Amino acid sequence: MTTKPPSGEEETLERKSNRLGALLAAPLAIVFCATLVACGGGEPQGGQGEAEPGETTQAMSVPEETTAAEETTVEQAAAPTVGPEEQTNMLPADGQEPDPARPLPENPPEGVVTYPATTNRTVEGEIQYAQRPPANGDHAPLWQNCGFYPEPINDVNAVHSMDHGVVWITYSPDLPQDGIETLRPYAGEEYVIVSPYPGQDAPVIATAWRNQIKLDGPDDPRLRQFVDGYRNSEIAPLSGNRCVGGVGEPEPVG
Repeated sequence: MTTKPPSGEEETLERKSNRLGALLAAPLAIVFCATLVACGGGEPQGGQGEAEPGETTQAMSVPEETTAAEETTVEQAAAPTVGPEEQTNMLPADGQEPDPARPLPENPPEGVVTYPATTNRTVEGEIQYAQRPPANGDHAPLWQNCGFYPEPINDVNAVHSMDHGVVWITYSPDLPQDGIETLRPYAGEEYVIVSPYPGQDAPVIATAWRNQIKLDGPDDPRLRQFVDGYRNSEIAPLSGNRCVGGVGEPEPVG
């Protein structure tokens, strides 16, 4: 069968029809491509691709994890304050107005560790603490009187004293006697307790509410810095409430 070739007029109409179809197809193709990209299609090879200048990919916006060590550093840098679960409305030990609390040191001695705030409730019975010696937490209803003790004292009473702003200096029972005598004068100062602590992992440890430093010995200059910087500090919920009229009979210091 022989096909009749199109006439000139028919050929012209066919060309116009083809051109019109092409013009209509182009916008449809653009819309299809845009829809495909918006819906997550067309992923680059390798699954991630490189971002163009000014473009942010999803991978770039994922927050980094924070370690416990980083949290401690941030807390120290932000000057920690009394925790939301810590009570601050108890009368001082002698019923008088509390001593003014002091701001935390701007330049603490190297090695100070600051622990998170918990609670400072008074409870009966034994309490398990996260640190030895403990740095904060619930405690006994009565505090430990300040001064020097040749024998270990109870954690629950000492923690209550630190709640009042006391610095608790503890030493290993095997510390030489001359070292113990070096520590004794500290016990004659206000807001200081000195006592042995079996099992501690440093010759001398100084602890104030939520802050602790482990020292190489009684002559470590950081001890003086810690006592002066953290005694009666504003981070202790009941700072300035003193440490008399509680439990314990300390030895004379003078």
